[in-house]
Amino acid sequence: MKIAMVGAGYVGLVSGVCFSDFGHTVVCVEKDENKLAKLRDGQVPIYEPGLDQLLEKNMAGGHLSFTGDLAAALVDADACFIAVGTPTRRGDGHADLSYVLESAREIADAMPEDLVVVIKSTVPVGTNRKVAETIRQQRPGAAFHMASNPEFLREGVAIADFTRPDRVVVGLESEHAEAVLRAIYRPITSRQTPLLVSDPETAELIKYASNSFLAMKITFINEVANLCERVGGDVETVAHGIGLDSRIGERFLNAGPGYGGSCFPKDTIAFAQTGRDAGAVQSLVEATILSNDQRKSAMADKIIQACGGDVRGKRIAILGVTFKPETDDMRDAPSLTIVPALQAAGAQVVACDPQAAHEARDMLPGASWSNGPYEAASDADAVVILTEWNQFRGLNLAELAACMRGTTFIDLRNIYNADEMDAAGLDYWPVGKRPSLS
Repeated sequence: MKIAMVGAGYVGLVSGVCFSDFGHTVVCVEKDENKLAKLRDGQVPIYEPGLDQLLEKNMAGGHLSFTGDLAAALVDADACFIAVGTPTRRGDGHADLSYVLESAREIADAMPEDLVVVIKSTVPVGTNRKVAETIRQQRPGAAFHMASNPEFLREGVAIADFTRPDRVVVGLESEHAEAVLRAIYRPITSRQTPLLVSDPETAELIKYASNSFLAMKITFINEVANLCERVGGDVETVAHGIGLDSRIGERFLNAGPGYGGSCFPKDTIAFAQTGRDAGAVQSLVEATILSNDQRKSAMADKIIQACGGDVRGKRIAILGVTFKPETDDMRDAPSLTIVPALQAAGAQVVACDPQAAHEARDMLPGASWSNGPYEAASDADAVVILTEWNQFRGLNLAELAACMRGTTFIDLRNIYNADEMDAAGLDYWPVGKRPSLS
C-alpha cells in the first residue's frame, strides 16, 4: 500500500517508520523546515529507542521518505493518516482541532479518488464526522472514505507497542475503508492481534476511555500510598496483593510522583470536558485530574519534610526530570512542579537527566545541571530520584554517600530498599512506606 502520513511528530513518525518496515511505501509530510531537513538527513528529532536505526533502514530501502509537499505525497496514495498535534485548548479544556481541520482542508485540495482519510491523532468524539464535513465543504462531490484509528503508543517502547499491540482499533462506515485498513495492518493481524472494527464515535471513545482508566489506576495507587504512609503499610506489597487478582492486574500500580507526558494529562482533561458538555459528567476522571495535580505538589512537600522541614540554602540533587524513562519528553513532567516549588522554598537544585537536559534547561530556570548522578550528588544535602532511568537503578550507594554533604535520599520511584540505604549510611525516604533513618 502507499501511505501518506501528515505530521512527523511523535505519533506520525513512529507510525510512518513502522508502516514502512512492514513493506508499505510511506511518505511523511512535515511543514517544519528544520525538522524536515533533519529527517531527510536520517536524523530523528525525538528520542525513542531503536527509531533511528529503523528510519535509516527503511529510507535506504526506498520504503520511507519525507516531504513538505502534501500534494506530492498524495499521488496514488491508498490512505492518508492525519497525525498532527491536538493540544489542550486554552479556556475550555477541549482538544485543539485546528491542526487536524487545517490538514483536512489541505488533503481535500489534493486527494485522489477513493482516498481513505484516517485520523490517527487523539481527538474527541465526533471529530471524524467533523473532518468529513470539512472535506466535503472544501471539495464538494469528491469520493473519499473516513476512518478513525487511534494510537496506543507508550513513549520509550513505541516500536514494540506499534508492531505487537494488544489490539488495533478502527472506526469506520465504509467497506472500502475497512478493506484498505485490513491490508495495511495485515502484518500485525496475521499474528492473531485482534482488529476491532466499530463506528467512528466508539473508536474515538475507546482511546480516551483507555487513557483515562490507566490514569485513574495510577492515581488510585498514589492515594493508597498516602494512606500507607499514615498507617504503616507498604504500598508495594499492597499493589502486589491486589494486582494478583486477574480482574485488576499489576500493571500501572507503581506509586510515584504522579503521571505526566503527552497523553494522560491532556486526554483526561478532554474526556472530562466531553462528559460535561454531553451532560454525562465523568466524576472519577474529574477526581483523577485534581488528585494528580495535588500529588505533584505533595511530592515537593515530602522532599522538604525529609530535609527537616526547611530547604533554605540546601543543595538538592534531582536525578531524572522527564515524565518517564527512555524519552526526552518533558510535557507535564512532575519535575515541572516539584523543582520550582523547591526553588521557591529556598533550595539550590542541581539536576541530571540522560536525555532531557537540552530541553529542560529553559523549562527549569535557575537549576544547575550535571553530567551524571555522582556529580549531581557532590556536596548535596539530599538526593531525589524523580525518574527511574536505568542509570539510576544500580548506583554505588557508598560512593554516592561519600559525595554528599548530607545523608537524605528520597526515592520517589521505590527503586531501592531500606537495607541498601542503611548499609550506605543514608536516610531513606520511599513512597508509600515508612522512612528508614540510618
